[in-house]
Amino acid sequence: MAEAALLTDLYQLTMLKAYADQGMRETAVFEFFVRRLPARRRFLMAAGLEQVLDYLEQLAFTPEELAWLRDSGRFDAGFVDSLADFRFTGDVDAMPEGTVFFADEPILRVTAPLPAAQFVESRIINLLHFQTLIASKAARVRLAAPDRLLADFGLRRAHGAEAGLLSARASHIAGFDGSATVLAGMRWGIPLFGTLAHAYIQAHDCELMAFEHFVQSHPAGTTLLIDTYDTEAAAHSLVPLLRRWAGEGRGIQGVRLDSGDLAEHARQVRAILDAGGFPEVRIIASSSLDEDSIRQLVADDAPIDGFGVGTRMNTSSDQPYLDCAYKLQEYAGVARRKRSEGKATWPGRKQVFRTFDALGRATGDTLTLVDDSAAGIPLLQPVMRAGRRLAALPPLAEVRDHARAQLDSLPPALCQPGATESYPVRVADSLRALAAALDRQDHQGARPPAPCDGTSLISGTRERSS
Repeated sequence: MAEAALLTDLYQLTMLKAYADQGMRETAVFEFFVRRLPARRRFLMAAGLEQVLDYLEQLAFTPEELAWLRDSGRFDAGFVDSLADFRFTGDVDAMPEGTVFFADEPILRVTAPLPAAQFVESRIINLLHFQTLIASKAARVRLAAPDRLLADFGLRRAHGAEAGLLSARASHIAGFDGSATVLAGMRWGIPLFGTLAHAYIQAHDCELMAFEHFVQSHPAGTTLLIDTYDTEAAAHSLVPLLRRWAGEGRGIQGVRLDSGDLAEHARQVRAILDAGGFPEVRIIASSSLDEDSIRQLVADDAPIDGFGVGTRMNTSSDQPYLDCAYKLQEYAGVARRKRSEGKATWPGRKQVFRTFDALGRATGDTLTLVDDSAAGIPLLQPVMRAGRRLAALPPLAEVRDHARAQLDSLPPALCQPGATESYPVRVADSLRALAAALDRQDHQGARPPAPCDGTSLISGTRERSS
């Protein structure tokens, strides 16, 4: 996707100017994490790293953007001119896409000169937050229907074009079989699924003629929408057509139900198709589905082979946002800690270690400082150095396999509807000690690396820490 440097918050530019004026260019470390899990989420799934790395590699101000900044009058010409050479030259460590994670665990760490590390905050949050939100919702849908076809149908009600496209990608990572969004197929090779609209049926004077015409145009197989008028009547009328098409070497793959009592309609349609000699014709259901309604349909043993899931997944309707953050954890070699009420952070560069039992089930995570060791495997991996990715990220098929393995490794209790059990995440003693040491320094009125009691500022002299 084409990126624009000005797709950011104004305060990123005002801070960039202030950092430049004060010569604050030392190395900074920022981490992206979710402060707390939503009420109905016992885990989250990381997604969006590919787009973040694309953004960082492409980041540059265009001549048009620079001209607009000059004309805006907000910044002096010298500062605007300096932005012509602005690039991201830092390092990134991250959890692979598809990794399951929990509250307070960083899924991405940026290490770069302070101006660049700060400036990329808004777009990084934007990209990681959305795909992680959708992948986490889609993973719940996959757990509700582990052996059914799942297709993303949500483009039309997504919150904008980018959201519709990226939700197709995020849901595919989490286990969806494909999407109706054609550009997702072109860009990432995601399998495409689609049927036809009720309008196509209504545009014909006869429903059966609509079926006939559509199959003429798609003789290799398609899925017909049969609930425009009377679902069961359409199924009965379809059987003779299926027999004729079979003799002509044509046919359909399935029928789609999009309204009413989906379980009851599916049972009746299944019986009609089976009695007619077409047990291989699949039944696909859609209509405001989510993990709860799908889980109920599966529990009721509704003969539905697959689900088209749209609005409620692509907007994550029950939980449309995550309480996530991208926070400074170290500057100029000194750990930093935010202490705001309800939003305090664990300071320093961190790593997450995960342990497993003999069956491959995750048993607990340890959040600790990056230089510490802990039992288990480290989850954050180096992906970018000096502004360039170390290697191409794995293809989407491998990311999906990783996500599937991650879901399989979860304790079963975390995968149940209405789960209340919490996954154990231990904060290492060394990290707690560092946080306590910084809190004591703050309480004593001294902030590293140099004391600052404000006297010089009041007197009008200038003081700046190194």
